[in-house]
Amino acid sequence: MAAAKPLFVPLKTAYFEAFSSGQKTIEYRLYGPRWNERTCAVGRKVTLSHGYGKARRISGTITAFERGSEPTRTPAWIDCYGHKKGDAACIHITLD
Repeated sequence: MAAAKPLFVPLKTAYFEAFSSGQKTIEYRLYGPRWNERTCAVGRKVTLSHGYGKARRISGTITAFERGSEPTRTPAWIDCYGHKKGDAACIHITLD
């Protein structure tokens, strides 16, 4: 069986820069069909992208995954998703 292709994660500028500088190690997404334990399996490679362009990208690996509601109450979550209901996919990423 072939290895899964890297998970593509487009990021807003502030969050891309935070990963790039090492300040951010966990990405939060709305838990569901795209962001879950199966699609975000530990060991899967990740491509973090500054938006959808190809100019600025960083490679990494998923080191842990959790599902929780706590991140959905943070200012960063509200900045990205508003007050959308649901759990967060908490994707721990180590850069290569």
